[in-house]
Amino acid sequence: MPDKKWFLHDRFGLFIHWGIYSVAARHEWIKNREMISDEAYQKYFDHFDPDLYDPSAWAQVAKAAGMKYVVVTTKHHDGFCLWDSALTDYKATNTPARRDLLKPFVEAFRSEGFKIGFYHSVIDWHHPEFPVDGLHPMRENLAYREANQGRDIRKYVEYLHGQTRELLTQFGEIDIMWFDFSYADRDWGWSKGKGKDDWQAEKLMAMVRELQPHILVNDRLGIGGDLKTPEQYQPAGRMMVDGTPVTWEACQTLNGSWGYHRDNLDWKSSAMLIRMLVDGVAKDGNLLLNVGPNARGEFEPQAVERLRDIGAWMRLHGRSIYGCGPSDFTPPPDCRYTQRGNRLYLHLYAWPFRHVHLPGLGDRVAYAQLLNDGSELKMSVIDPHQSAQNTTLGGVAANTLTLELPIQPPPVIVPVVELFLK
Repeated sequence: MPDKKWFLHDRFGLFIHWGIYSVAARHEWIKNREMISDEAYQKYFDHFDPDLYDPSAWAQVAKAAGMKYVVVTTKHHDGFCLWDSALTDYKATNTPARRDLLKPFVEAFRSEGFKIGFYHSVIDWHHPEFPVDGLHPMRENLAYREANQGRDIRKYVEYLHGQTRELLTQFGEIDIMWFDFSYADRDWGWSKGKGKDDWQAEKLMAMVRELQPHILVNDRLGIGGDLKTPEQYQPAGRMMVDGTPVTWEACQTLNGSWGYHRDNLDWKSSAMLIRMLVDGVAKDGNLLLNVGPNARGEFEPQAVERLRDIGAWMRLHGRSIYGCGPSDFTPPPDCRYTQRGNRLYLHLYAWPFRHVHLPGLGDRVAYAQLLNDGSELKMSVIDPHQSAQNTTLGGVAANTLTLELPIQPPPVIVPVVELFLK
């Protein structure tokens, strides 16, 4: 089995969705949503010219945010490839960009110490042998469907496996293979969804393992994988399969769209994003946070602003994230615990008045401090039989640790208390 230690330690990664759909600037599924033909979609290929593309700048922004690994879309469902694949002409080198865009990306992020991951779609709406099904952009064009009934997915699968081989032999050691996605459960009557048998998933997985034995593979081939990938939601607790905890990573967008979407203004706040990260680690998960660069090859200012905010928080509080996981202790309301060895981290989503009460910790903590500045917090264990009167506290359960807090919260988005366990 591949070693997951680095993945469970690093906890925070960058997702990049980038392709010719950034020219349309209306979501990466635009070809499907607007049922665009290959001929009409060609204008985005013909005008893709990311003249401001600087992957070193991307890597520096991600590193400053505290991210440790990256996953980039080598090919999305529209079939466009960022690298100079020998198996297709539908690639960056044939656009006005005139160059391989993946190779400098890998070099830039690797030079900054990032683990490298490749997203690769097992769907391809541009390939002439990929069947016209209920997700295909031409699904409602009856004449097109009739004319293309003879498509042979086995020929497409040769292409899929061949491109996967290129990705895993031409760019050095790859740490994550992020396939997307199987949909065998869907049935439109006139067509059915695609799944593991269509992709020859076992054969594909065996090749991946042979070429890169240490790689982590996600769970979207229809045969399981090394990690579960909840998308656009936060699990209610640790993810389990048959009662056993599993490795998982929530993939989340900044504004609801994976690819560049000029008019989508549903930007999540920096506070919400930091809380997502903390919440995931508290439930033994990772956060893969997405940026969709624009057609000229730059991150949007709103994305950069949020990544800077996260980085400022991570600079002070990273040790409550890296190498941490869930705790067996139960936090108070509006709080999350993460833990690493004998250090327990209390993340305060809401700042209480003067005191916070920590059940079960009355005899377990040797020292407490605010993590942002290392300042001591006074501790006490209140007699559970003590009556409350005026400013005398009471009404807490036995073995509850009470921390005395300043009236004003520290000037950070999510305050963290570091508890040193006995």
